[in-house]
Amino acid sequence: MQILYKSDPQRGALWQAWLAQHAPDIQLYLWPETGDPQKTEIVIAWQPPENMMATFPNLKLLMSVGAGADQFDLTTLPPGLPVVRMIEPGLTQGMVEYVTFAVLALHRDMPRYLQQQREARWQPHSVRPAATRRVGVMGLGELGQAALTQLVSLGFDCAGWSRTPRALNGVACFYGAEQRDAFLARSDILVCLLPLTPETHGLLNRDLFSQLPPGAALVQAGRGAQLHHEDLLAALDGGLLSAAVIDVTDPEPLPPSHRFWHHPAIWLTPHIASQTQTISAAAALLENLRRYQRGEPMTGLIDRARGY
Repeated sequence: MQILYKSDPQRGALWQAWLAQHAPDIQLYLWPETGDPQKTEIVIAWQPPENMMATFPNLKLLMSVGAGADQFDLTTLPPGLPVVRMIEPGLTQGMVEYVTFAVLALHRDMPRYLQQQREARWQPHSVRPAATRRVGVMGLGELGQAALTQLVSLGFDCAGWSRTPRALNGVACFYGAEQRDAFLARSDILVCLLPLTPETHGLLNRDLFSQLPPGAALVQAGRGAQLHHEDLLAALDGGLLSAAVIDVTDPEPLPPSHRFWHHPAIWLTPHIASQTQTISAAAALLENLRRYQRGEPMTGLIDRARGY
C-alpha cells in the first residue's frame, strides 16, 4: 500500500521510520516526494496538495493529521471519498491537560493575579469552592467527554452541550438549539470544543456572551473562525466577561497590532492545546490503516453531511 504524507516533515520522517519497522508492507512517501502517483491510495495531510484528485487518480482515502478535518474543503472532494480525522491518546490527553489548566486558572483568578504582578500590586482575592463554579463544555465528542470527566473529578459543577443527546456520568447534558440558552445561563466558565461547521462559524459572539452569567469566562480551544474578536473585546472591556483563555484564532498567527496580544484579561496561546504525539499517533494510524485494509469501519470517519 502506498501513502503520501504532507505535513510536519519531522513528524513525517519519524512516522516513515516507525512504519518501515512495524508495517513494511506500507510505503510512506514524504511530500514533495510522491513515488508513482498512480499507486497512491491514501493522502495524510493537514492541507492536502493542490489538484489532489487529478494528481492521484486512484486515491481512495484522505486522512487528517489532526483531531479535526474542517480545514478540508469537502465541497471539492468526490462525495464517495472517505475522510478520516486523527483520534489518538496523545491528542485527547493534551486537550484534557489544556482545558484543566485553563479552567483552574480562570477559577482561581490567575489572569488577574498575573496582571497584578505586572503592576507590582499585592492583593489577594477570595477563593470559591470548585463545587460552586459551574463549568459548561460545548462539544461532547471524545475530547469534550474526556475533559469533562477530569473536571468532574476536581469537583466542578459540570454541564455539556451538543447537537444531539448525550449522557455522561456527573454531567448535566443539554442538546439542540432549544436547550442551548439554559446551558449557557449556567456556565460560569464556558469551554468551546466544537468543530467548525456553518452552524458554529462566528458562534462565540455578542449574543452568546450576553446569555452567560455576568462575569463569566471563556476558554476557546475549538476553531478560530468560531470567535468574533471585537465582540469578545467589547464583552471584556464592558465587564460582561471577566477573562478568556484563547488557543485558536482566525487568522493564525494574529498580526502584531491585534489587541489580544496585550489585553490584560486574555491569555493567548499559539494553537498548542492538543498536538498529535508522534509515536502514539503512528500506532493509531497503523490500526486505522489495517481497518481500511480489512474493510472495517475506520475510527474518526467524517460524516460528510455534518462536516465532522
